[in-house]
Amino acid sequence: MRPMLRYVVPAAALALVPIATATHAANDADTYRQLDALMDVFERVRAEYVDQVDDKTLIEGAINGMLTSLDPHSSYLNARDFESMRTATDGEYGGLGLTVSMEDGVVKVVSPTDDTPAARAGVKAGDYITHINGELLYGVTLNEAVDKMRGPAGTPIKITVVRQGTPKPMDLSLKREVVQVKPVKWEVKNNIGIIRVSTFNRQTGDATKSAIASIEKAAGTKLAGYVLDLRSNPGGLLDQAIEVSDAFLDRGEIVSQRGRKKGDTQRYYAKPGDLADGKPVIVLVDEGSASAAEIVAGALQDHRRALVLGQQSFGKGSVQTLIPLGPETALRLTTARYFTPAGRSVQMQGIEPDIRVPQLSDADYKDRPRLREADLRHHLVNDVKADDKVLEDDAKPDPRFADTAETLKKKGIDDFQLHYAMGVVGRAGGFQAPVVASAERRTGG
Repeated sequence: MRPMLRYVVPAAALALVPIATATHAANDADTYRQLDALMDVFERVRAEYVDQVDDKTLIEGAINGMLTSLDPHSSYLNARDFESMRTATDGEYGGLGLTVSMEDGVVKVVSPTDDTPAARAGVKAGDYITHINGELLYGVTLNEAVDKMRGPAGTPIKITVVRQGTPKPMDLSLKREVVQVKPVKWEVKNNIGIIRVSTFNRQTGDATKSAIASIEKAAGTKLAGYVLDLRSNPGGLLDQAIEVSDAFLDRGEIVSQRGRKKGDTQRYYAKPGDLADGKPVIVLVDEGSASAAEIVAGALQDHRRALVLGQQSFGKGSVQTLIPLGPETALRLTTARYFTPAGRSVQMQGIEPDIRVPQLSDADYKDRPRLREADLRHHLVNDVKADDKVLEDDAKPDPRFADTAETLKKKGIDDFQLHYAMGVVGRAGGFQAPVVASAERRTGG
């Protein structure tokens, strides 16, 4: 028996129209009416706005309004923005070395880049930049704020920073530099290889592999293990996150990305060969670790290849695709969510560390605001609730974290999280390492 098709007979016509087709036609008619309204506004602004505005500015504004209503990471890139993005991805630009976002019309620091004017001046994640050279930034677009911060190397700039817990705004005088982002640095300390990855640009994967080889050469048979430091790493290129994860994995899925349709799912796998040869690994994360950094942390955590230590990460679990619209413009559009090998989405939730360790060496670590994906307007919602199996907090002070920044400084410890991580790696590798209290693995990891 054939399935029954439902039809309606319009009062003004005797044509048979399927219900679905009628619905689409109604939706299309409504869409065209809204587009007519958009053109009416466009014409009114052109004709009656107090100052003359060129058509290009109005059209770009309409496009940006459309995209920013979707999520915080979709945007239209004009010629200036497109070139700026390519420059940053390639790893060199002139400016202060800041990754920033816009929150309620105010510029907020996501993370400072290592060894840049901003980092050396003491700018921290969560700081608000309210003025540049005495000019109030409130109400400007994010691109306009970034343009004001960038400029020729050697030119002076004064920024006003507001920090939660600090009674007065801070005026910082800096000089712009050609910021050459070296994505990876390494050192061997107490027979432990420390790999600092500050961003995921085109050089990150190869630089990480080179760092592992250099550490093994420098430490030889005494090498106890590795600390992979991804703190304040805002992310970057997906393929580089896959390469860094692959360096420590011998097999298995690294990450999957799932789009709007079932057929859009893509999975990425590790190739045989763990360059770290199975040695213990600690991954350091904090609230500034985002996107590609969370892919790496999540992959190594799910495969039980590493312990994740530090603070809950940023929680950006979406993938942006760059769609060229011409030789100088492009559309950056959120096209998928990514998932860890265990099927976890970090969107809004971030990566929960196996061992929570506060950065006690920062005197203001309790007062500093933590900006995360869930704080951004129009963020994508995560439909899967976090399964946090950690025991309830009994509100008692943790004796492991009783030291203050001042007492740690007297002990010669200027980075408590790194110090703690090295202690865990040292004990796991059976080598002498800094003494810290015992750390238990969280059951949720």
